[in-house]
Amino acid sequence: MRRLRLAVLLPLLLLCLDPGPAHADASFRPASVGGYFRIMARPDFQGGSGRLGHWNLYGRLLNEGPWAALELRLHLLPQESGSRAVWTNLHLRIEGGSVRNAEASGGKLGEFSFSQLYVEAGNVLLEGVTWRLGTLEYWYGDLGLYDMRPAELFFQTLGVSAKLQKGPVELLLGFGDSGFAIGGFEYSTVLTAGGAVRLRAPKHLEIGLGGQVNYEPKVQGNRNAPYDTPNLDYEDWTRGEIVERYLEARPEQEDYFPKPVATNSMSFKAVGYLGFGDLGPLKWNSLFVNIQRRHHDKSTVETFEGREYDLFVKSLTDERYEFNLGNEMQLEIVPGRFDIAWALLYGTHWDADNDVAPSDFDRVIMSTVLRMQVYLSPVLHLLVESSVAREKSRNGNAYRNHADSMFESSGGRPDQRGLEFGDADTRVTWQGKGGVVLSPLGAGIYVRPSLRLLYGVQYSTMNNAFGNSFVETPSQYALFDTVERHWHHVIALEAEAWF
Repeated sequence: MRRLRLAVLLPLLLLCLDPGPAHADASFRPASVGGYFRIMARPDFQGGSGRLGHWNLYGRLLNEGPWAALELRLHLLPQESGSRAVWTNLHLRIEGGSVRNAEASGGKLGEFSFSQLYVEAGNVLLEGVTWRLGTLEYWYGDLGLYDMRPAELFFQTLGVSAKLQKGPVELLLGFGDSGFAIGGFEYSTVLTAGGAVRLRAPKHLEIGLGGQVNYEPKVQGNRNAPYDTPNLDYEDWTRGEIVERYLEARPEQEDYFPKPVATNSMSFKAVGYLGFGDLGPLKWNSLFVNIQRRHHDKSTVETFEGREYDLFVKSLTDERYEFNLGNEMQLEIVPGRFDIAWALLYGTHWDADNDVAPSDFDRVIMSTVLRMQVYLSPVLHLLVESSVAREKSRNGNAYRNHADSMFESSGGRPDQRGLEFGDADTRVTWQGKGGVVLSPLGAGIYVRPSLRLLYGVQYSTMNNAFGNSFVETPSQYALFDTVERHWHHVIALEAEAWF
């Protein structure tokens, strides 16, 4: 804990460094600091955890928890405009969602992380090229109403990149390793390479395309490298019955359970972006798209007759694909008085290995969010937002619509062996939010800082469709019972700021 505290305090101490007499330019600042925070109080009288719904598909407002981020930039060699001299800076970001009295972890520093750490240098070897060594995260923009970045690359990658800015064209190439982000303590090298191009054309138009490929090579003998246990059946694996079925067919053969076979693995992601604006009331429109193949899982464990068996499941989890499309437009209806932000999100996710069980890898999601903000004065604003979302499982029931749905599945019969969850394959959710906003810096939907007093209401076809501690198992049901609840109400006092 002492090391963690020092790591957090070090950037703050560096801010106090005296630039010294070596810098002739009195305006030069050796370091700059910025950041972001949001904090809220949301008493929930319906047994919830302080969030209106399950996730940001219904819009980020009232569906996110607290967050804090601190960003430090040290200018080791200053960049001079128009100069060909070498320049260098160091960038560090610390962020996390632990705030005392606002969530369960109680503000522990252990919940924060160094999410960004890299060195940038320009005019080294190649004029006009910016080199980056460290974390390589790159994105084209934000889907602000959802707090998502659909057109994002290298989020998991540590390595080196080169970015060339030449007039309206920006070109990025990157290479590195994503093994720690993907595997964690089960690290295995995942080589990542890719690139992106962005064209900033005249008359407020931007176009971007990019992609990356992840390759995890086989390494015989490394237990964290890609392996496959031969002849696994997806349904038996989902039910936790692989070993049981094997020994039913081969009694007394526990010591001859198949050994895993080393293999390779590959995943990819491609992204696109189109931005345009300054067209009458349209201030800006951002369209994002991505298609990806997710990286595989490593292994699971089954216990049978007191003995544990490791199952290596690369071949059961390496064909999970996603296509996502998001669009957001910002409209100035009455200048200085009335603004609108409208966003849509569509995703189709499919798992070519799975045609038997519902999961988040086999679904179709659709959502729209509309926010309207009226400026009663430069400081006092009125905010109204509404959203509608539909989530459909491709493989049967994934949602519980009623208080007794834990006892039902297709045809009103319980699925005690675990392929279905509840009694419906579709969840439809509506949210409405409204209240007052105090904005010291004036008008604008995304102007910060802001202090908000909001009321939110949700209706969902799913029972208790929000974070809660209600019963989930038959034994809990027998002890506590439960109720049917499709409406959820939250009152929130929130503060959010960039600095």
